[in-house]
Amino acid sequence: MTGMKKKAEVTIYDISRALSISASTVSRGLNNSPQVRKDLRKKIMQTAQEMGYQHNKFAANLRQKRTRTLGVVIPRIDSHFMSTVISGMEKVANNSGYQLLISQSEESAVLEEANIQALFNSRVDGMLVSLSYETKNSDSFKNILRKDIPIVFFDRVLECNNCVSVIIDNYRAGYEATKHLIDQGCKKIVHVAGSLNRNVYSDRYRGYRQALTDNSLPFDDRMLIVTDLGDSSGVIILNQLLNNGTTPDGIFTANDTSAVSLICELKRKGYRVPEDIAVAGFNDDPVSRIVEPNLTTVHYPGRAMGEVAASTMIRILEGTQYEKVNSITLTHELIIRQSSLKSGKVL
Repeated sequence: MTGMKKKAEVTIYDISRALSISASTVSRGLNNSPQVRKDLRKKIMQTAQEMGYQHNKFAANLRQKRTRTLGVVIPRIDSHFMSTVISGMEKVANNSGYQLLISQSEESAVLEEANIQALFNSRVDGMLVSLSYETKNSDSFKNILRKDIPIVFFDRVLECNNCVSVIIDNYRAGYEATKHLIDQGCKKIVHVAGSLNRNVYSDRYRGYRQALTDNSLPFDDRMLIVTDLGDSSGVIILNQLLNNGTTPDGIFTANDTSAVSLICELKRKGYRVPEDIAVAGFNDDPVSRIVEPNLTTVHYPGRAMGEVAASTMIRILEGTQYEKVNSITLTHELIIRQSSLKSGKVL
């Protein structure tokens, strides 16, 4: 009798222990998923049969344990870049039967922490996070990681064990944009950054500094302007330059919104772009092709970033992320347009 009773209670975890594979692989094998090798599927089915596993009984159990929901925390939902990232995430999530719960931190560390807690309370299976300007460390994520809820950071990321980051090489992109301005004959290049707490802005700034150093060009503190990179930042940037007596011949800004705002402000004040001041931005937002002159920028693959972040998360949740990766770097591309062509040609 006891033998009979034992058989009726066999779970997916008993099979996973017997075969030394993950429970999620067993589940996929029992569902005949092509993600599991044919021979392994056969072995799983065979073992399940031998152990007297009852499929439906566990299926009901599984539904209570997983919500098939992914939490997303982003700084701002109104950014073109972020909306392309989310569309990439949605596509992958929907195809795999997951839903997204999206929240925005509005660049506040306090709100970010509240969002994380709310998503945790909603029992999300995993979190996809891009950090706020203000976040200083991983404290607000410690609780989540302790509970074994996986986190994939994207764009604005944190160094942390058991997390995956999806990024581009911001250092190299910053270097290339600055080097392009130097190649156009710029000798005094100002950099407009976002919060240097964040990897994306500190790395672009480091790339800019290295390009100046490699080309024996001067730098002083007045040539770095930190702003919120918003659509009224042009006025702030220009006022700061005029007030501290810095007249650059080139400006590299860390996003397109601030670059476009700056071009409009420069034109209002009677400067010619690029003849007097060459401008380069970052992100390749649609606005970069509308502003006159069209904006030189770095193409940042937002949709691909969303797709990679979501598919990595789903692989982690479903036990098919075999290799341990901490960081995935996507390719960027410098797009040269009229706003930086001081010499009139691409060198």
